[in-house]
Amino acid sequence: MALHTHKVLLTGFEPFGGETINPSWLAVKALHGRKMLGRTVVAAQLPTVFDDSLRVLNALLREHQPELVVCVGQAGGRHAMSLERVAINVNDAPIADNAGAQPIDTPVVPRAPVAYFTTLPIKAMLAALQKEGVRAEVSQTAGTFVCNHVFYGLMRTLATHQALRQTRGGFVHVPWLPEQGAPHMSLEDIVRGLRAAVRCALQVQTDQALGAGATD
Repeated sequence: MALHTHKVLLTGFEPFGGETINPSWLAVKALHGRKMLGRTVVAAQLPTVFDDSLRVLNALLREHQPELVVCVGQAGGRHAMSLERVAINVNDAPIADNAGAQPIDTPVVPRAPVAYFTTLPIKAMLAALQKEGVRAEVSQTAGTFVCNHVFYGLMRTLATHQALRQTRGGFVHVPWLPEQGAPHMSLEDIVRGLRAAVRCALQVQTDQALGAGATD
């Protein structure tokens, strides 16, 4: 199957842990159908459920064959948008997922590598977000809940499926919205930051070719 180089896939999660909203989904939904540098943004919601989240994600990858994938998740307690560097091959859930599962010290993929690095230019993306005035950081941990589970599964799929070898991907955590608690970030700023990050990733292949995102 040929790579479609005109789509960007953004995913967010359904609410979890007793919450009624999830800023990751609200932010990517706001960008659905938008054009960015000639590519069409496709936004989709993933269940906050181990295993099921990866089944949905892999179906989306097969359907859309995107050029770029950015999975987005909520990280309550973080003050900035976090550009994740590495996904690790472990599930260690501090709370149950939305299906009631709470795996402890299990692999995301048995007998697979211990970790995968993002293939997004996170340093260039950091500069692009800072240029936009959006609080941002490079993060060294995506946790061990469903966010990391999806991040690892994404990078594993991109690394092992020939049709997706040219697709780049990674993960971004976003803070709570003001109504969820503190620290927080407005939905407008999250959307603006995500848009700048995606535009930058479309323009910059690697951090070795460092550059910040462009403006409209």
